[in-house]
Amino acid sequence: MAASPSESDAQKLLAPPEPESQLSSLVYEMSQQVQAAMENMLKMINEIDENSDGIMVDIEKCKESAIDRKRVLEEEKERFQKAAFTVLDMLNNGE
Repeated sequence: MAASPSESDAQKLLAPPEPESQLSSLVYEMSQQVQAAMENMLKMINEIDENSDGIMVDIEKCKESAIDRKRVLEEEKERFQKAAFTVLDMLNNGE
């Protein structure tokens, strides 16, 4: 007796054709690779954020140091100018 049409239809539904199975497998592998790549990118983003915070702190310290140095140089400039004017006054008064 030959297999009834309903039995062969059930077998087709239970076992997907080979190309569909390969495609499903390929899509699954790709999704796993994409997920792994995204996790790695997230780790790198977090590292970049941590490093950028440290860099910003260093930049701020350098800015403060430059401002302090500028202030000290301005004070020294004023002292030298005062000393130079004093010397000029002494030379002018001595004549």
